[in-house]
Amino acid sequence: MFHAGGYTATGIKDIVDAAGVPKGSFYNYFENKEAFGAEVIDAYFNRGLPGLQELLGNPDVPPLERLRTYFETRVHGIRSSGYAKGCMLGNLSLEMADHSTAMRERLAGHFRTWSALFETCIAQAQETGAIRNRLPPALLAQFLLNSWEGALLRMRVEKSDAPLNDFIEVVFGALLA
Repeated sequence: MFHAGGYTATGIKDIVDAAGVPKGSFYNYFENKEAFGAEVIDAYFNRGLPGLQELLGNPDVPPLERLRTYFETRVHGIRSSGYAKGCMLGNLSLEMADHSTAMRERLAGHFRTWSALFETCIAQAQETGAIRNRLPPALLAQFLLNSWEGALLRMRVEKSDAPLNDFIEVVFGALLA
């Protein structure tokens, strides 16, 4: 519900109705909606983390190919969803970072984890010479994630994969060449 409609537009009544539980039960598990939101962020990220680690950490595939496969797979999935929703972490960052310290801290932590996985691939690709760019892997990884999130925002506005394709062309044709 947060992914499809946003945090603010999703009420506790919507949440408990979807879960099929009484509203009072919500407060047995969560202090408030903000605490629930922080848990949703963790659940969303942690659900995808094993697949992300498996893909980006696969020693049988060259590191630069792992990165490219990750983004190309994401573009394919986004295309098939009609360019809706984008990344829930990015969406909630835009919506809640200025309003909830707890949610902002969870988002920042997950972005750091995600970026670190990119950083490892970039460092490995630099070691093999597949990436000639000698900027620090951490900086390149953060730029990669920041650029991806920006491309996702443009994709949603334009209802097109053109911003995502532009991202892939610049990243793999120049930045990580």
